[in-house]
Amino acid sequence: MYPLRAWFGRRDAFLVVLSIGIGLVIAYVDSTPKWDDTGITATMLLLMAALIGGLSARRPWLWAILIGAWIPIVEFSSAGWAGLTAIGLAAIGATAGYLLAKAGRQP
Repeated sequence: MYPLRAWFGRRDAFLVVLSIGIGLVIAYVDSTPKWDDTGITATMLLLMAALIGGLSARRPWLWAILIGAWIPIVEFSSAGWAGLTAIGLAAIGATAGYLLAKAGRQP
């Protein structure tokens, strides 16, 4: 059995917890009754996923799921399948952060 510790270091474990927290906060704010600004929600998904993707510089797909999956989970009954675009936006942001981090580390 491949140990989870070999796949996740302490920094990655911290980023997992941080990503889940960020995703939950964005989903909570987006689901409040008086919040009706999709542009800010989309921007926050992109920026936060790019930040975590850049800090980790590994596994952008994981950060996209951990940050973006909470909106479709929280709003599936009201938004239907449209909430899945949050995962796509987070994937774009996480991939951009990952690529920028990789480009910055190469000579």
